[in-house]
Amino acid sequence: MSLVVEVVRSGFVESTHLARVLTMDADGTPVDAHGAVHVPASPRSSMKPIQALGMLRNGLSLEGELLALACASHAGEPYHVDGVRKILAGAGLDESALLCPEDYPEDRTITERARVYMNCSGKHAAMLATCVLNDWPLDTYLEPRHPLQRAVRATVEELTGERVAASGVDGCGAPLFFVSMVGVTRAFRALPLGGPGSLERRVFDAMRAYPQWTSGTNRDETRLMRAVPGLMLKSGAEAFDAFVFEDGRAGTVKIEDGSSRARTPVTVAALRRLGLSGPDLDVLATGVLYGGGRPVGEIRVRP
Repeated sequence: MSLVVEVVRSGFVESTHLARVLTMDADGTPVDAHGAVHVPASPRSSMKPIQALGMLRNGLSLEGELLALACASHAGEPYHVDGVRKILAGAGLDESALLCPEDYPEDRTITERARVYMNCSGKHAAMLATCVLNDWPLDTYLEPRHPLQRAVRATVEELTGERVAASGVDGCGAPLFFVSMVGVTRAFRALPLGGPGSLERRVFDAMRAYPQWTSGTNRDETRLMRAVPGLMLKSGAEAFDAFVFEDGRAGTVKIEDGSSRARTPVTVAALRRLGLSGPDLDVLATGVLYGGGRPVGEIRVRP
């Protein structure tokens, strides 16, 4: 059965959300499985660390915060934008080469849209840099038959241990691969367990060292990674989360109706089920509902 998330206002349950959840122990043994975790799902941007690994395997040489940015769904903060431009400049390109849609940054005082603000622009810049290194075409880098996308798909299938059940187009225009939550969890476990010096570990270490570069300064993803030292987490659209701890404990979360407000409380519950905790994590265990500018309720996993 799926987990139930309750939206409680003034003591009354006014809405509920259902959640699929899978957690695995350090040795890969399932701890909890709620809902249809074996059927194909849409991980969306949660797969960016695996996509970045595919690029590293094909010569991309990013390190540190710029590698974290290649895995990011960023907020378009100034340091994110500067980082995207650095990745492009390192490949002899500028932002005109990006094929992701134009967007606004999270800072709504900026009223002009640009591709560099789009939350996936770090991934797109890294894709372009990988193409330059391999002398692959730049104007078709988002096409499923492009050598880059074939290489990324091969990495996804290797780490998930599954054939891609279906493919589609993500919000940024890049190919989207549908695999099970079991496969996504398996892929995330491979990152910290790759061993010192491995490309897998490089991705894990970069995201851990620079969590704000993978999302934004004040986003829940950053707060969760800071609350649990040793945790790497990546969110995706339509309320998907995937995470792994440094010892291999891992999990995935999917809110069935795509409501992001339910995602963090469920993820905290999954982390706790794996024995991961901390005072700062407790703050994120429930979402706060407001009425008239003051707290009047919460979003919580049903006990």
